[in-house]
Amino acid sequence: MRIGVLGTGNMADALATHWVRAGHDVAVGGRDMHKAERLATRLGGSAKPVSLHAAAEFGQVVLAALPFGAGTSVVRELRAAMDGKVLIDCCNPVGPGFRLLTQSGLSAAQQLAASAPGTHVVKAFNLCHEDVWRMSPPIFDGRRLAVPVCGDDETALALVHQLVQQVGCEPVAGGSLERAGLLEATAALFIGLWIGEGADAQAIAPPLAYAAGPRGEEPQTTEKAFR
Repeated sequence: MRIGVLGTGNMADALATHWVRAGHDVAVGGRDMHKAERLATRLGGSAKPVSLHAAAEFGQVVLAALPFGAGTSVVRELRAAMDGKVLIDCCNPVGPGFRLLTQSGLSAAQQLAASAPGTHVVKAFNLCHEDVWRMSPPIFDGRRLAVPVCGDDETALALVHQLVQQVGCEPVAGGSLERAGLLEATAALFIGLWIGEGADAQAIAPPLAYAAGPRGEEPQTTEKAFR
């Protein structure tokens, strides 16, 4: 698979490392060619440094590893080169005070889709710090990390599921792109808990078997439940 990467930062580095190892051809696109060259050299394999436009043209799948705000303007400039392609959005629109920056409008992923209406935008890889994505593979307590994926095109989703698996994770169907805002809000909540409060965000959810209450037991009355 040909993968174009827009950006030369930590997320581009962490994710593209796995995809180069999996044998994909990767083009690292940046405005600063020196940064693109350094990242491509670090990735090794078939990775090559190119301009942002060349990366967009090269990839069957394009990763937008760009900060929120910058992504929409870059994608708008490159929309013709990405027409009909899969565009992965991994950004988090989280501002000072762990505030979600898209509360009153479209999610970051939907904004990318609006900036390049010919692309198939898929939201993924936004719930973890880049160092988690560097793990090979990310396994915690014997269980592979699950990655929610949101999008509208079945072919695009299948390709992204494959790329999630090649990072060493388990893809989870997150629904349509309309639900990408829920992923972004979850990231804002988790980051606030992890960084702001030092809390274990994973502990807020019960095991799957208890998601709808304990199974195989008679319903308890309020009096019995609180004895």
